[in-house]
Amino acid sequence: QLQLVESGGGLVQPARPLRLSCSASGSTERDDTGWFRQAPGKEREGLSCISRGGSIRRYAESVKGRFTISRDSAKNMVYLQMDSLKPEDTSVYYCAALLQCSIGQLNDPVSEHWGQGTQVTVSS
Repeated sequence: QLQLVESGGGLVQPARPLRLSCSASGSTERDDTGWFRQAPGKEREGLSCISRGGSIRRYAESVKGRFTISRDSAKNMVYLQMDSLKPEDTSVYYCAALLQCSIGQLNDPVSEHWGQGTQVTVSS
């Protein structure tokens, strides 16, 4: 059974960076990984995904150029480096196992495996 655990969230000042981590234990065929976020009263937003081998990476337009996804397969870790954070990035961030890393999966993910989320608050 695949389990995902996010960490690294917290309070950060605008324009500062923050790196989120997603730890995976167990494995399924859904080894591509995506990052999503959902703020209160807003729809879930797909941010980025990375393929199992790391060769495929996709980003939502809203974070392209500011967020970078990476993975350390030896450690079963996926990271989301977030730079130049803005107050509107405040949200709960989740990682999920995806059947495929694609913009389609970011927009409408099909996954049974989600982490519990980590809160990111961008505020001065």
